[in-house]
Amino acid sequence: MQETEAAAIARARTGDGEAFRLLVEKHSRSVFRLGFRLTGNQHDAEDVVQETFLRAYRMLDRYDGRASFHTWIYRIASNYSLDLLRGRKRMEQRKDEDQLPVVETVAADEPGVDRLVYSTQVRERLTAAMEDLSEQERAAFVLRHYEGLSIDQIGETLGLADSATKNSIFRAVQKLRRALEPVMGAAR
Repeated sequence: MQETEAAAIARARTGDGEAFRLLVEKHSRSVFRLGFRLTGNQHDAEDVVQETFLRAYRMLDRYDGRASFHTWIYRIASNYSLDLLRGRKRMEQRKDEDQLPVVETVAADEPGVDRLVYSTQVRERLTAAMEDLSEQERAAFVLRHYEGLSIDQIGETLGLADSATKNSIFRAVQKLRRALEPVMGAAR
């Protein structure tokens, strides 16, 4: 942990709002990115950021420093994101207008029509496949392949043993491969 972050945490614990603001500024972009990748839309990702830091502020005295502050914040954000997803499933609501694809295509200088069609098919399949993953599989996959966290960090963030973390990532990859196989096979 950086000295400035440790000092900011110590000051924030005493009620220093400016110190907590520094922590928010340092970590809010990565929390937004995680929230977006887990929930699939910007509005929910913004809620994840707001709720994560609200909860962190309220529970700052519980932060014991065993894990990095970043990992602690990620755990709060992951838990809240998964709560949002579970709530969405229970209510069976879809926000089609606000829904953004989980994966953005990489812009080429001037892609051909066939490439645009193919990219759209892959994006749609991947987005649908990501939604079909369990919350745990999706979170583990996103933390590993989008955020680049280690197995230990993912396990700590999600509260899983290393074997369960690896298994969740493996199952997610297998499901995504099966879902993308028809599109990928057509490209060969």
